[in-house]
Amino acid sequence: MTATARKSISEPIAAIAAAQGGGAVVQMTRRPAPRLKLHGPIGSVMRSVLPPILVLIALLGLWQILCSGPGATLPPPSQVWIDSYDLIAYPFFDYGSQDIGLAWRVLVSLQRVAVGFGLAAIAGVLLGAVVGQSVWAMRGLDPIFQILRTVPPLAWLPLSLAAFQDSNPSAIFVIFITSIWPVIINTAVGVRNIPDDYRNIARVLRLNPLEFFYKIMIPAAAPYIFTGLRIGVGLSWLAIVAAEMLTGGVGIGFFIWDAWNSSRLSDIIVALAYIGVTGFVLDKLVALVGSVVTRGTAKN
Repeated sequence: MTATARKSISEPIAAIAAAQGGGAVVQMTRRPAPRLKLHGPIGSVMRSVLPPILVLIALLGLWQILCSGPGATLPPPSQVWIDSYDLIAYPFFDYGSQDIGLAWRVLVSLQRVAVGFGLAAIAGVLLGAVVGQSVWAMRGLDPIFQILRTVPPLAWLPLSLAAFQDSNPSAIFVIFITSIWPVIINTAVGVRNIPDDYRNIARVLRLNPLEFFYKIMIPAAAPYIFTGLRIGVGLSWLAIVAAEMLTGGVGIGFFIWDAWNSSRLSDIIVALAYIGVTGFVLDKLVALVGSVVTRGTAKN
């Protein structure tokens, strides 16, 4: 509505009010709709937790509806709860070498991830620093890194089994070779983006290469390094699950393969939930360490 139209409507109203008693015209305003306000720590937690819970409930309801028919090939959530109640309610049971809870299986897989990813983090930061600092190293090594990082994790497994003749070091090698590339690449990018002022200060202070590495290079490139570490830890978790399906043992990956061979679809679904939650926790843990080390520069 234009200003002229609003004025033409308000003038007769004012005339009528003046004729009836000369009172002032009070314009009616629309009262805003009430909104739910969440303040303080509890409100912050609710804003973070409530939306995913609501979405999860909606997805479970949709899943229940789609898989409850007679022609459904996957079990609905209610059937998963009935079939795999022991795995859900008692994750730490231990009745023998292969009859253990999923929490113990996840811990076995995490031990391998800790070794493989730890080695990849150390080697990746060192190689990334060399590639980022030296133009000749970047020209010689970067194309090779770009080619090798596209090789799928399982493609390395036959070669590692032939080299190590044992499933455990083979799985650790697959984790290492899968997760090292994002660490190298992100570290190299971070080193190349170090401001020239920092390098000039190092020259003025006459820092040797080792002092420059841990006093200037690592702190300046830390946000990039932890971005690579977050990507690497996710890839390492993917690699160990895939490797364990073929190498055996008591890890979570072999459990999924064994459940498939036994047609226990409900157990597979529960194991996938364990894998997803564990991967989420690993990512947030690395992000938290990065936020503390970089004083908030590496954002979650």
